[in-house]
Amino acid sequence: MRMLISFAALFLSVILLQLASGGVGPIDVLSGTALGFTRQEIGLLGSAHFLGFFIGCWWAPRLMGSVGHSRAFAAFTAAGAIGLLAHMLVLDPKAWAVMRIASGFCVAGCFTVIEAWLQAKVTNATRGRMMGSYRLMDMLGSLGAQMIVGVLEPASYVSYNILAILCCAALLPITLTTVQQPDTPASPRLRPRLAVDRSPLAAAGVVVAALSSASFRMVGPIYGQEVGLTAAQIAWFLGAFVLGGALAQFPVGWLADKYDRRSVLIWLSVAAIGSSLLTVFVTGFGTTGILLNALVFGLTTYPIYSVAAAHAHDFASDDERVELSAALMFWFAIGAIFAPYIASALIDLYGPPALFILIALGHVVLVIFGIIRMRIGRKRAKRTRYVYVPRTSFVVGRLFKKAREGGNGPN
Repeated sequence: MRMLISFAALFLSVILLQLASGGVGPIDVLSGTALGFTRQEIGLLGSAHFLGFFIGCWWAPRLMGSVGHSRAFAAFTAAGAIGLLAHMLVLDPKAWAVMRIASGFCVAGCFTVIEAWLQAKVTNATRGRMMGSYRLMDMLGSLGAQMIVGVLEPASYVSYNILAILCCAALLPITLTTVQQPDTPASPRLRPRLAVDRSPLAAAGVVVAALSSASFRMVGPIYGQEVGLTAAQIAWFLGAFVLGGALAQFPVGWLADKYDRRSVLIWLSVAAIGSSLLTVFVTGFGTTGILLNALVFGLTTYPIYSVAAAHAHDFASDDERVELSAALMFWFAIGAIFAPYIASALIDLYGPPALFILIALGHVVLVIFGIIRMRIGRKRAKRTRYVYVPRTSFVVGRLFKKAREGGNGPN
């Protein structure tokens, strides 16, 4: 309880940031549709978000090293708020794409600061409880962000102003806290090749995780509109996906620690293929069927990043943790940059089912590659403990240090 109180300001900032950043994606889709944007232009907005996310992941540690945690957080928050407020000033998809780069930049930067702050203030004895609390705040904020979409009017200055207010409000807890900010961290290097060297399967897994998550969260509202969901129902549709992911964390973590992670990854992808194909045919079962399948889709796809990351860290030494997490986040960002645009283009050409057919094909490739790696790769004898990874920044890799020992050999 004392730990929760001491970190209350940071956790409140997490929730407020999630409400603002998680709400802008769906409201952009609804607003873009109302303003006559094409589906490709709407998909471009999601891709632009993850481009900004990638830039933020790369630059945030360097900015923290230059100006400190609080000032870096304020700078990233200001960029996000400006991007939100500018939406209704220029009603052009290319301008909105630039604004979404600012929002992605804000998300990656702010969470990098928060995670670095948390990691620096906990000990090995409290690290697990802190991660559990942080995960809970992350999920609560994400669920709330999906629900808020149902009450925001598309293409309205008031709606974007509310999101900007939430973004700015996240400044108050972290800047007014009496907790001493940590010393500025050393900047880790970005080495994308490290993830492939440690585990080609893990690198492929995070790319497919990006395909599933980024496509669904950024283009899913288009799918919802096409199958006849209202704005409120789209909010529940996206919320069901996040809820499914939250429910999956404990059982999947138990399986990933008990059995070969490669097998868990493969069976998750098999289940994801099934849930994706079921979604293609479930529209005839009404709104309830669509929402239930979104829940199942979240159950099968949301944990894939965490399982892949845990598998990669099985083959890393302690001094590689941060750089390996950076490399995994790099590959996730690459997949997330391209996935929304491709998905929206396919929906435009072939209709709403194309979104889930694309995701299913990605998981088919992962299953095949996983089977190949199981035949030619080696299983790590001593494994790291499964830890939920919220996919916000690569500094979270520092949180993997507990109960880990070095190892090598790709798989």
